[in-house]
Amino acid sequence: MPTNVVMPQMGESIAEGTVVRWVKKVGDHVDRDEPLFEISTDKVDAEIPSPAAGFLAEIRAKEGETVAVNEVVAIIADAPGASPAAAAPAASAASPAPPAAQKAAAAASAVPPPVPPAAAAAAPLSGDEWRRQKSSPVVRRIAAEHGVDITRIEGSGAGGRVTKQDILGFMEEKAPAAAAGAAPAARAAGDEVVPMTVMRRRIAEHMIASRRTSAHVHSVFEVDFSRVSKLRDAKKADYERAGAKLTYLPFIVKAVVAGLRAVPVANTSIDGDNVVYHKDINIGIAVALDWGLIVPVVKQADEKSLLGLARAMQDLADRARNKQLKPDEVQGGTFTITNPGVYGALLGMAIINQPQVAILGIGAIEKRAVVVDDAIAIRPMAYLTLGYDHRLIDGAVADQFMSVVKKQIETFDPAGL
Repeated sequence: MPTNVVMPQMGESIAEGTVVRWVKKVGDHVDRDEPLFEISTDKVDAEIPSPAAGFLAEIRAKEGETVAVNEVVAIIADAPGASPAAAAPAASAASPAPPAAQKAAAAASAVPPPVPPAAAAAAPLSGDEWRRQKSSPVVRRIAAEHGVDITRIEGSGAGGRVTKQDILGFMEEKAPAAAAGAAPAARAAGDEVVPMTVMRRRIAEHMIASRRTSAHVHSVFEVDFSRVSKLRDAKKADYERAGAKLTYLPFIVKAVVAGLRAVPVANTSIDGDNVVYHKDINIGIAVALDWGLIVPVVKQADEKSLLGLARAMQDLADRARNKQLKPDEVQGGTFTITNPGVYGALLGMAIINQPQVAILGIGAIEKRAVVVDDAIAIRPMAYLTLGYDHRLIDGAVADQFMSVVKKQIETFDPAGL
């Protein structure tokens, strides 16, 4: 019997996904749990396995198309050349919505969007209010961040639902005249024009939103990694036998945890006129991929040993590169670390990962001549750069945080191993 392949729900707050690539083509044989297609959502990119073994009889969602959760995107038949039509009624035959769909709908409606005071008193749902509630949490978040009234947008989704593409297109059309009048990129004969990938567009949206939201300031500290380097060399083999690669990064995370404990304002978020002090210390570690950038999160980093941190970061990075992260593994971060130094950069003036208020950039750790006790010495040194939101964090506070991080690295306690 034919099997429907549906857009999976990658987390309760996700109501749609974009088909990035079909791994299989129509007519191909596919085994159960074999990668069938790749999707991109607002939270994570992932490979989606086949729900059944058989032959890919029909593809209903083209690459680049965004579809709602639980919508049929393909059909798998038992035999090659079998008619896929028999699978179509399966989607409509279920009179009650599948539990996942009901959950998605409940999640979408459970988070009421901001309603103008004038409309708050209206009892029945008007067409505008219906359109507002039919938008996904992703759309409502974008609307809230940019002050967009969803009721002014004509939705292209089912029943007039406002999609992510609708609101982004609306914002682009309503951009300031100065931006709209910017000269287009010059093109010459033979130039190749390639559309941005879904992930690249999402990164662009986040970076622009962060620049508009936070007052970015950066402080740079030079740090001596001599002690950490010696400890790392001494313990590297032991950690490898325990199944973990000991890099400099776990030591830096330990130092950041100490800094966040000493200066709690660096572990906060701004919510309107309020400051949210986070109880947990969840460290996001930026991972560069061939197709973009993702920031998986080490949850409760303050409760992990150095070995636990090394294992957690290695696991998250490996699964990020294999598109196997779960949505909740890229959410909930309270502070982010990015490491441009791995490619040789001396400084990294990173953009804050909203809604956080600070981000640490790690420069290349390399041997340099420095003055130690009035003598020239060769030491492994690096520049650590803190990007922070000056709306909340003043320079003196940022430097206090960085001085704790610097001291922890330069005097690292072996007991932490």
